Amino acid sequence: MFKGRHFDKSVILLCVRWYLAYNLSLRNLKEIMAERGIEIDYSTVHRIAFQSTTA
Repeated sequence: MFKGRHFDKSVILLCVRWYLAYNLSLRNLKEIMAERGIEIDYSTVHRIAFQSTTA
């Protein structure tokens, strides 16, 4: 599931957890991650969340 990803698996899991648990928008999640020093595009968050919940 995490093979070939550009981000650490803890970052991926954190994004997916917040996206699903707190009903955040993808753009809000992008801003939260940027505040933590992680630059990630909202479309990347969407792709990660979709792939990890359908697997």
